[in-house]
Amino acid sequence: MDATERRQLATVADYQFGRGAGAALFPDDEEPEVRRTTSGRPSQIHVGPDAGGHDDLGRPAGERLVSYGDDGRFRLGLAGGRRLVESLPSPTGRIVVGDESEPFVREGKNVFAKFVRAVGSEIRPGDEVAVVHEEGRLLAVGRAELPASAIETFDTGMAVKVKSGNRG
Repeated sequence: MDATERRQLATVADYQFGRGAGAALFPDDEEPEVRRTTSGRPSQIHVGPDAGGHDDLGRPAGERLVSYGDDGRFRLGLAGGRRLVESLPSPTGRIVVGDESEPFVREGKNVFAKFVRAVGSEIRPGDEVAVVHEEGRLLAVGRAELPASAIETFDTGMAVKVKSGNRG
């Protein structure tokens, strides 16, 4: 990834997740693996080796940081969720749950509004979010299904459609 592409992707991340997200996801001192579409557009960005593992095409596998959709928005991987949780002030970009939800969310089950303890006020339906335990541990990443105001007040309804649970 060249410097221009890094700046462009960081700008998109700052816009989508908030100021500082671009620097957290794409630091200058790291060279992530960028998987591209046939047209050359970035489609997935991976970081770190995966203990010698390889993907379907025989390339060294790493942990998925983000996928870059055709709509120009990022889809978080667990590595990306972890970086955002570490860099953005709580509860920005995240949904906070307690002990009763933790095992289910880690397994990839969806988050329901009645179990949410805190939510970033900027969250809108369709936003990519991190789901964290009230002690700060990343449990999953997914897509918000409701706006923050509804998540805070509803006793029913799905708050987050979980895409990847953090089983480790």
